[in-house]
Amino acid sequence: MIKDIFVFIETRSSIIAEVSLQLLSEARKLKQQYIQKGMQHDVVAVLPGYQVESLTSTLFRFGADKVIICQHEKLKEASTQHTTKALSDIIHAFAPDSFLIGATVIGRDIAPRIAARVDTGLTADATIIEVDMTSDSSLLLITRPAFGGNLYGTIVCPNFRPQMATIRPNVFEKIEMDSEDKEVVHFETTFDKSDWVEILKREVQQAKANDIAKARIIVSAGRSMAKHMDLIKDFAQTINAEVGASRGLVETGVLGKDVQVGQTGKTVRPLVYIACGISGAVQHTAGMDKAECIIAINSDPNAAIFQIAHVGIVGDAVLILPKLKEELQKILN
Repeated sequence: MIKDIFVFIETRSSIIAEVSLQLLSEARKLKQQYIQKGMQHDVVAVLPGYQVESLTSTLFRFGADKVIICQHEKLKEASTQHTTKALSDIIHAFAPDSFLIGATVIGRDIAPRIAARVDTGLTADATIIEVDMTSDSSLLLITRPAFGGNLYGTIVCPNFRPQMATIRPNVFEKIEMDSEDKEVVHFETTFDKSDWVEILKREVQQAKANDIAKARIIVSAGRSMAKHMDLIKDFAQTINAEVGASRGLVETGVLGKDVQVGQTGKTVRPLVYIACGISGAVQHTAGMDKAECIIAINSDPNAAIFQIAHVGIVGDAVLILPKLKEELQKILN
């Protein structure tokens, strides 16, 4: 019997959210784990929206075996009530084994509502998903940080289906796997008046800064740099980088939580990550250890950050950054 791994495809203005493609690629890896157990699972992309047929080829390219399209004019814009209703109806109709949703603003809003409607459990903000290779079932082991990132908890849902989880963006990597178009299924749903919420106006708030989750270069500061943020920002500007922070620095109030990197902040995958005065606690490194190049500057030669750094500089970042800036300017000029 073929079981399905469902992935919610979040879109805005006909653009697929990066986390949705990341989850498709990860679902493909779960499928391979199931094959090792002699089980067959299909990866199914669930695409609610309006006039979204053109997106299916991208979904197949990143790992979908099948795409379920639920089209309705009410799904043209992101709507909690309509999206929840549509996805709940799809679950009732197709009975998937698992359902993965990106832990975005929308995903975190609809996931618990869907779980309640279909009478199953939900693991929120997961960072690791694996197939339980020790059992005869299709059980997933879903791990998430707890107690401010000081502990990891692995959660299972043995008695209810689908097994649901929200997964933070950039935890997994999106990988192009296939370019062949496959099966597309159209699913119809209806909305009664209790589901009708009309969006009268939409205003796009101007972001104060670029999203560090999308940055190619990040300069991150630890608590010890709280009094030297002008230095950090100046250096970051020199190399066209975004500024990040450890939880300790954010707690001082110098920077906002929107630039916090780590288990309780954002997960990033930049080309270069420069850690200044960051000790390297697992709560922080879990959010940046997938960077292609990690450069660590710390006065403590035994700091844990050096264990994962590709380049380590032992010394005071306050003294090193100006010299590093000077040398980089020579190269850039």
